[in-house]
Amino acid sequence: MAIDMPQAPAQPLILFDMEGCPYCRAVRETLTALRIDALIQPCPKGGQRFRPEAQKLCGRQQFPLLVDPNTQTIMLESAAIIDYLWSNYGTGTTPARFRPNLINRTLSSLATAVRAMHGMNAVASRLPEEPLHLWSFESSPYSRVVRERLCELEIAYVLHNLGKEQWADIGPAKMRIKPGPYQPLPNGPRAALLERVGRVQVPYLEDPNTGKNLFESADILDYLNQTYAR
Repeated sequence: MAIDMPQAPAQPLILFDMEGCPYCRAVRETLTALRIDALIQPCPKGGQRFRPEAQKLCGRQQFPLLVDPNTQTIMLESAAIIDYLWSNYGTGTTPARFRPNLINRTLSSLATAVRAMHGMNAVASRLPEEPLHLWSFESSPYSRVVRERLCELEIAYVLHNLGKEQWADIGPAKMRIKPGPYQPLPNGPRAALLERVGRVQVPYLEDPNTGKNLFESADILDYLNQTYAR
């Protein structure tokens, strides 16, 4: 479940990220919990698009790498980044369940192995002029496959985090456990998406380069492959 956020960043955070990396996943989990949007710069193995920029920023290609233009902060190490996010944009102290540990890293690594290492290695792609926009939350398996492909294609995207905010959010969009019309909490990112497109379902992709808007992970994957894969 997402928590109430005392303050949102005025300027978007930038995360140099590798989807299948357990250390990156831990940071994305905190972004989901805090409902913080971020510009994702995918850095898969063999990638050439954003890895050189990361090298210039911190002298090495290590991920996750967080850039916060609001405080002129550049940070490596997932534990330090997570503490920074909770301190600056959360409750002040990192909750125990969000602190990186061996069990979480192992489970995350196993999940990547089960996914046959998708989201780890770069493939040839066309570069869009503008970043794409993806509405997602970290634990959604349907969103994960889309994030994996965006990472492999080295396509930058704004990650709009839609962490679950209440029990009425539990369950797939068409089968939520609470009967009756779905009502997200007011003034939150889920309410904003409902007003924007008429429903709350992830993944949801908008491509400002083509004007294409898509739900359903299979449709999004087909679109990404047809439009950007070489």
